[in-house]
Amino acid sequence: MGRPVATFDVWHTLIHLEPSSEEEYYRAQVELASAALAHAPGPDGAPGRSGPAISAEVERSLAEATAAAHEGKSVPPAEQLLRAGERLTRRPDPATYLEELDELVLRQPFRAAPGAGPVLRELREEGWTLLVVGNTVGERGLALRRVLARLGLSEPFDAMYFSDELPWAKPAPEIFWHALRLAGAEPGSAVHIGDAWPDLEGARRAGLRAAIWFTGLPEYGPHYRSMNLARSVEPPLRRLEARDMREVHELLCGLRSSGGARER
Repeated sequence: MGRPVATFDVWHTLIHLEPSSEEEYYRAQVELASAALAHAPGPDGAPGRSGPAISAEVERSLAEATAAAHEGKSVPPAEQLLRAGERLTRRPDPATYLEELDELVLRQPFRAAPGAGPVLRELREEGWTLLVVGNTVGERGLALRRVLARLGLSEPFDAMYFSDELPWAKPAPEIFWHALRLAGAEPGSAVHIGDAWPDLEGARRAGLRAAIWFTGLPEYGPHYRSMNLARSVEPPLRRLEARDMREVHELLCGLRSSGGARER
């Protein structure tokens, strides 16, 4: 039998922002994309203008990308910007915008889930293959990798897979199958840990051995809660729940010692 595999979500599982900081971050995302569109040339080559209409299109694109993710489809930030620009007849520069977006992400006061670093290192020492399987809608995986490294969480992971770099988002099973195939692992050897419906439903669809619903971090702020429906949607077939990282470790050890039984 190969090594057991644990796949981890990122937002509100490994890292988080306090609700007030999360709201400020959301507004900053909208303002950044709005500025990129405001300074983009229009059909006559002249710069556009800022205003409520531009911000409304940015928020519309972000909400559409979130809805698409819930259907398993990836809409990266650059595509969101271009879609908003098309509706506003503006031609923004995605490359400059993405650089500024990464800088915005890196300025945020992200915190690691309490105990995440020690638990990840213990799992690694105990022979687990550790993978990140994360949805990214308002930011890039490129920036989140740097956040995880800054918080001392990246080293234990064998690989990281983010939806903005792939065609799929959780709950699509393909994002799990892709990560597991590259790790040389079968779905039945893997357990996923995440905080929201796409995590648990995606694990179920992918045929993973189990999913652990992680509830150990503060609630989302209002904007993210309304878009992501975190905690407000009952997880499918909920069997396992962890309120902190130590409980995640205990559940994983229990699943490993229980042999072939499958729980989802």
